[in-house]
Amino acid sequence: MAKKGKKRYFVLLDDKGNEIGVFTGRQPRQAALKAATRGYTKIRLRERGTNKIHIYQGSRKKVPAPANAPEWMGKEVWKPVVKKVGIEKIEKKRKKKK
Repeated sequence: MAKKGKKRYFVLLDDKGNEIGVFTGRQPRQAALKAATRGYTKIRLRERGTNKIHIYQGSRKKVPAPANAPEWMGKEVWKPVVKKVGIEKIEKKRKKKK
């Protein structure tokens, strides 16, 4: 049974700050692992609703499939690896009062 918790949305950003995709998870690491599984190495995740950008270094490697894996999975599977580099804060633009 899955744990109950609030699902959070993390937007994957490229080097220029453009949005590439959206990953979900309870923790930013969970979303980073999903991005690493798809082959992203420089992972910058902007958390929706906050002013934080979570920065990860990601990779993936081939490992032997588990013993109880179905036949269609093959002999090897990709395993994601991520390491948190840090957090950046986004400065909010304030509206000037007239």
